[in-house]
Amino acid sequence: MGTSRLHSAALAAVFTLVCVTAAPATAAPNADLWAIWQASDESSDERIDHGTWQRLLDRYLAVADDGPNLFRYDAVSPADRAALTAYLDGLAALDPRRLARAEQLAYWINLYNALTVQVVLDHPQADSILAMGGGWFSRGPWNDDLVEIAGQPVTLNDIEHRILRPIWQDHHIHYAVNCASFSCPDLAAEAYTRDNARRLMDAGEHSYLRHPRGLDFDPDGELRLSSIFEWYVEDFGGSRESLLSYLADERPDLADRLRNYRGGIDYHYDWSLNAAEPR
Repeated sequence: MGTSRLHSAALAAVFTLVCVTAAPATAAPNADLWAIWQASDESSDERIDHGTWQRLLDRYLAVADDGPNLFRYDAVSPADRAALTAYLDGLAALDPRRLARAEQLAYWINLYNALTVQVVLDHPQADSILAMGGGWFSRGPWNDDLVEIAGQPVTLNDIEHRILRPIWQDHHIHYAVNCASFSCPDLAAEAYTRDNARRLMDAGEHSYLRHPRGLDFDPDGELRLSSIFEWYVEDFGGSRESLLSYLADERPDLADRLRNYRGGIDYHYDWSLNAAEPR
């Protein structure tokens, strides 16, 4: 590994340590509605063409039956990088407020995921998204202005926490947006559309809660959960009891064990890049 990659790996390790030891409130912004994006046109039948994003997923996403899905970032050709940029420029040129709400959901999820892939491609030496960002002390790119829509600079945190979460108020959002990390719910192999969004979010939930990075018991019987459920407990009922009840409903095979669980919970998150090959 070259000096620059060693430096990047060291930064990623430092940022990971900081994030893991930070309080959940620091790691996870609250859902805080950005009101200008609440408008929609339910009479609109306009549908956005996400074919470019689908072709990129088809070419570079390595889908695993036992998860997680991994992305071949280092294999992306210059032509496909240009296609991704053009796709994002096309989305940015639209005003999503003229779309029906169901079309908006697909718009914002695809925009978030495609922007995240672009961020990774723009940082070819980095081994974790925590080492990618606009400032020396930034922990990731989430607060960077990455795109301008309808004259408004928009960040990844804006999309997730000021648009998707407060407008849709659906915990499935956490299974749809992908942070380019090993412990994140899978990047879906299909571009989101108004027709498949519910199916894809349900499938993401189903697979994540059946993988150890989402939910598991260690050999001593301690419950291990993704830190997502600590950071965003408010989206899963707001309490330990409601979270365990939700998990029991989603995992009938573990329902009794989860509903009667009284031990501690080991929350964990691996920020390693979801790359299909070492960088």
